[in-house]
Amino acid sequence: MSTDQNASPFNAVPAAIVALVVVIAGAELVFSLAQMGLIGRYQGGDDLRMMALQKYAFSGEIFDMMLERGEFPPSQLLRFVSYGFVHISFTQMIFGAVFTLALGKMVAETFGQVQALVLFFGGLICGALAYALLLNDSVPLFGAFPGAYALIGAYTYILWVHYGHVGENQYRAFTLIGGLCVFHLAFGVVFGASNVWVAELGGFAAGMFLSVPLSPGGWARLMQRMRQR
Repeated sequence: MSTDQNASPFNAVPAAIVALVVVIAGAELVFSLAQMGLIGRYQGGDDLRMMALQKYAFSGEIFDMMLERGEFPPSQLLRFVSYGFVHISFTQMIFGAVFTLALGKMVAETFGQVQALVLFFGGLICGALAYALLLNDSVPLFGAFPGAYALIGAYTYILWVHYGHVGENQYRAFTLIGGLCVFHLAFGVVFGASNVWVAELGGFAAGMFLSVPLSPGGWARLMQRMRQR
């Protein structure tokens, strides 16, 4: 245990994860200051937040139009990742940031900081694809949860490998995601369900899949298996 009373509480968290959470929280700070009329020309209200949602949230309808026209402008492709930094409320941002910080720390310490970022953004992209391809929902997608769920997927993979090495039941690795699914079900029954769980499970699946090549030595093992086949 460190005896340095001046040590930063963030020293134990990899810098890339801290930076990621700072960006997530920073966007919400701007929205909150604008709501209070302290920055820009916005005198209260959620005008800036609504403008950001319109410009940066992921839209399945816009994605369908891009597919129909065969046109993929960069400003619209940006939505595949930008939606993860726009939240509908301070509470949603806090939960997304806490999940990202906690799971990101564990994943980055095992896989590496760059790998953790790849997992987070890969989860955002795959979550948006799942939301667009599996649903026909006009409600836009926003929030960091699909990226955070990719980190949960990576953490599940870490536990799966660990339990396999020590000879324990590997399905215990799915306890966290199972508990979250039960919570979602209960929350939906009480407060009304939304389809964001599709994007979250898409992010989780991406995290599990990407963990195979991104884990330490994982790419070499994957290439070896492919050569054997």
